[in-house]
Amino acid sequence: MTLATESSRGLVTAPHALAADVGARLLACGANAIEAAIAVSAALSVVYPHMTGLGGDAFWLISDGRESSVRGLAAAGQAGRAYHADIFRARGLSQIPFRGALSAMIVPGMLRGWEAAHSFSAATWGGTMGWSELLTPAYELAAGGFPLSGNQDRTLRHYLCALEGDVEFCAQYLPQGRLPVAGETFRQPALARTFGRLLDEGVGSFYSGDLAEEMVTSLQAKGSLLQLADLESCLAEWVTPLQLPFAGGTVFNLPPPSQGMASLMIAGIMERLGLADADPLGAELVHGAVAATRRVFPWRDRVVHDPRRASNHSLNDLLFGEFLDQQADEIRSEMVGVANRWQSALGDTTWFAVADGAGRVVSVIQSLYHEFGSGVVAGSSGVLWNNRGCAFTLEPKDPRGLLPGMRPFHTLNPALFGRDGAIQMAYGSMGGDGQPQTQAALLFRHLCHGLDPATAVDAPRWLLGRTWGDPVTALRLESRYEQRVRERLERWGHTLQVVPAYSDLMGHAGILRALPNGNWIGASDPRSDGGVAGPDSS
Repeated sequence: MTLATESSRGLVTAPHALAADVGARLLACGANAIEAAIAVSAALSVVYPHMTGLGGDAFWLISDGRESSVRGLAAAGQAGRAYHADIFRARGLSQIPFRGALSAMIVPGMLRGWEAAHSFSAATWGGTMGWSELLTPAYELAAGGFPLSGNQDRTLRHYLCALEGDVEFCAQYLPQGRLPVAGETFRQPALARTFGRLLDEGVGSFYSGDLAEEMVTSLQAKGSLLQLADLESCLAEWVTPLQLPFAGGTVFNLPPPSQGMASLMIAGIMERLGLADADPLGAELVHGAVAATRRVFPWRDRVVHDPRRASNHSLNDLLFGEFLDQQADEIRSEMVGVANRWQSALGDTTWFAVADGAGRVVSVIQSLYHEFGSGVVAGSSGVLWNNRGCAFTLEPKDPRGLLPGMRPFHTLNPALFGRDGAIQMAYGSMGGDGQPQTQAALLFRHLCHGLDPATAVDAPRWLLGRTWGDPVTALRLESRYEQRVRERLERWGHTLQVVPAYSDLMGHAGILRALPNGNWIGASDPRSDGGVAGPDSS
């Protein structure tokens, strides 16, 4: 079980301990929460390459510690201007492929997010650190190597058959033509060279100039239709976060194309069902969460898409108290059956959070979408490209239908909780459909049921949804749930699948929590390779 870590000068929780340590070292050198978060983000791109990388996207929530200051940053790229549905139909495809060059169709937005956050840090928080200070730790990890994580080892072995068709992918992730094993030193010299260029030229060189041209030329040679102009036009966007009253405070999350509204709706319905008083490890909490999830996900599928496309539903209406009251009432009266269907959202991500000594805090989530993204590395850059574009459909009237320049649906949604005017908690998880459900588990178990952060993160979890290779939308429970809990859920009509005690299917979650004495306490997930670290953590 993961132990909680406390610090008075700031704290980092991340799904890889080396990345958490990078953030802690930056905080010790005077970095603010945004600056340390950029360094953590870059480090995760090196040490957790199966989940995230320079070729992916990111979403941020940023606060100076006051609830009134929370702002969102959507660093999500768009589909290339040459991409439209007919390209795929002409090739006899009914959907966008998960892997290969045709799936490498979305411009990575993550580094544009670094740029926007860095500028905000300098202008508003007095940040002084440059790209050399922020990116050198990631460069050193890529060049010098690090012990390969167990999670990367397992993931690569599981998906190797779908990934080994790209020569540069094999050169980077199968050194000397073999599968590396957990614990051995893993180096990424091509990625290190790219980080060296970003150190020297600034992160804008990812989108214009020689590096950008080289990446695009390589992707085009492999069959991608991305153009240099697509990279040059990519920008991060500051957005107004969504809010929901909860537990005497406010939960913050992100608007579309993020699924943040689903996380808020599930939490709101569960609170109205009285689950704040439920057993944190009992059947009632799972049963109510599943009922709320079945009600919310079909709504999510109707409204979460690029907000530049018209919607027949208002997000504010869906988050309005009376609407959530109605959902809870219908669940109580058994008007909601188990047959509600939704489009399952797969994919894996990395969530992390940073708080600094001044109480400023960021909650960040970033991803390549599926494990190892498209499986396509952009030539000699070492940059593994995302496959986020396969979240589009090829149906012209579908609001998630592929159009040039549009952003796809994103599972990514970081969260914050505030009360009495102050941000008190950053939390989140990876895991597609599981993200909103795990966020609910953390909220209720910690804020409502009184479990400390480490116990709340460690506790057995549930997941309603599909997983890779299994088309059944089943309710999965970790095996640590007691037999009586399983029996009650089965009596209530749930089809259960029991998974290992600490299953990756349940995501890699974490919490940072402000304490009354001004310190922060945090926990990372024992299901990950994570850690919590601060300048004076104990």
